[in-house]
Amino acid sequence: MSDQGKSTDSRAVPSTTGAGAPAPSDRNSLTIGTDGPILLHDVHFLEQMAHFNREKVPERQPHAKGAGAFGIFETTEDVSAYTRAALFQKGASTEMLARFSTVAGEMGSPDTWRDVRGFSLKFYTSQGNYDLVGNNTPIFFVRDPMKFPHFIRSQKRLGDSGLRDNHMQWDFWTNNPESAHQVTYLMGQRGLPRTWRNMNGYGSHTYMWVNAAGERFWVKYHFHTEQGMAFFSNAEAAEMAGADADFHRRDLFDAIARGDHPAWILSVQVMPYEDARTYRINPFDLTKTWPHADYPLIRVGRMVLNRNPENFFAQIEQAAFSPGNTVPGIGLSPDKMLLGRAFAYNDAQRNRIGTNFHQLPVNQPKVAVNSYMFDGQMAYHHSGSAPTYAPNSAGRPWADDTGPVPDGWEADGAMVRSAYTLRRDDDDFTQPGILVREVMDEAQRAALVDTVAGSLLGGVREPVLGRAFDYWKSIDAETGRRIEEKVRSGTATKPAEGMGEG
Repeated sequence: MSDQGKSTDSRAVPSTTGAGAPAPSDRNSLTIGTDGPILLHDVHFLEQMAHFNREKVPERQPHAKGAGAFGIFETTEDVSAYTRAALFQKGASTEMLARFSTVAGEMGSPDTWRDVRGFSLKFYTSQGNYDLVGNNTPIFFVRDPMKFPHFIRSQKRLGDSGLRDNHMQWDFWTNNPESAHQVTYLMGQRGLPRTWRNMNGYGSHTYMWVNAAGERFWVKYHFHTEQGMAFFSNAEAAEMAGADADFHRRDLFDAIARGDHPAWILSVQVMPYEDARTYRINPFDLTKTWPHADYPLIRVGRMVLNRNPENFFAQIEQAAFSPGNTVPGIGLSPDKMLLGRAFAYNDAQRNRIGTNFHQLPVNQPKVAVNSYMFDGQMAYHHSGSAPTYAPNSAGRPWADDTGPVPDGWEADGAMVRSAYTLRRDDDDFTQPGILVREVMDEAQRAALVDTVAGSLLGGVREPVLGRAFDYWKSIDAETGRRIEEKVRSGTATKPAEGMGEG
């Protein structure tokens, strides 16, 4: 075999940038202080994300397999005390698009493999497009975007065989114990929703709301299905993967076609701005939830999907979402993953569907656009001979806000590469342990043990296997003991392709 084009043995040199210089960190992005915002001059992070976005052509990198529909969101409650966003004013009705997906599988993978499901929403508001890009679980595997490409690759395929690999997945998870909460969700019932109509959706991240008086609040979004939660067993999901690989796509399309329009109730948790400074867990850590006892749900409105796409490629495959697309009254937060995604998602769309993806009909806002982004591949809309620069003397307006921004926050400190500062209740295993002991019943715990043990029998080797047992014992000692016993005795059932994988 020729070595032409092959790089130096990756085990022989430390991690470097693409230009060969020593890499500053492959685990932590550059921030102001340990909890501050990511900096634009973190070149290594931007290069990692920009290259990751172009790693596959042309399907989406994660979330390749999915489908969606159009609908209406109606705000039924008065939440103006928290936000001035037009779509969240009582009585407002907003056209929208939803896309559901799996994370790890490619375009042709079965819908019913065990995986987290994407829950992406685009609201065509009177103030511009607002995208809420989340999942069917309220948390995620990692909390620093520098780790995101590494995580996704660990769930994909081996470089030599081209096969998915449980050992690789568990190697990543057990080397990153912050994954424990999401892995517990994944290995439980929510890893196998019966249909997209029967799953909840979450914004997952913490966002900012700003009211008309300029008061700021931190919020988390919860979309609860009106159809009720329903799930597949491992056996049912494996059977369906073989019988109908497009089961979830077909179910959504057929339900809407027959007039059975699925609906979700949107509620939010609202945290007063100042609470975030001293709350016992880091409220911006994507691997954590906020206990409802501290911040109860506040109902906002109702989402209904009532119209199927006329053309799948034009309206669903070319749909482009980014959590960086916000509107007045809604902002981002110090969540490092959210700040990373705010750049990475639109950049991924530029690679996937072109420089002017925002001009495609499905992505166009319903309001007039006056942008200083010009030309590029497949430009359709244009500004004639109007000036292409600002400021100008021809009367073309430009933006010039100065001073503190209404949706900003305070940050001060040295530039560092560091994990979040730990707070009193910040650890990686308490919340997943509560999920196992207090949320799951015994039947669900038994199913969890079977699923995890089966996954570990699917080729996971030492030292990763031993770390996996310790990982689960840290979540819940009895559950970890039962998992190890099943694996050591060889009584677990090995998963089918895709089962037990993230």
